[in-house]
Amino acid sequence: MLGKVRIPNRRGRPRCRPVKLAGDKGYSYPRIRRWLRRHGIRAVIPRRKDQRPDDGRVKFDREAYRRRAVVEQCVGWLKENRAVGTRFDKLAVNYLATVKLAMIQRYLRMLAP
Repeated sequence: MLGKVRIPNRRGRPRCRPVKLAGDKGYSYPRIRRWLRRHGIRAVIPRRKDQRPDDGRVKFDREAYRRRAVVEQCVGWLKENRAVGTRFDKLAVNYLATVKLAMIQRYLRMLAP
């Protein structure tokens, strides 16, 4: 999924990698953290209880983690659409079109309640 990220810059080509990546405890695996470190992406992922505690060298960025609520709300809005939540479409192209339609419906509902 990170291969599809395009972050626009003021000049030049868009960046393909974010500076930080926020995820919940379900993404707290050494393999994921190593991959992020190798690619220069800072992990904003809390550690699970069964993992070793943070050694204090790198502090957990709570503010960046709280901003991921925007993404969670967007996913919740998308799942209001039944076709997106259950993924009726088998082809990725059709599913992407369904997600785009759901977002258009959401924006229209916000503009004209």
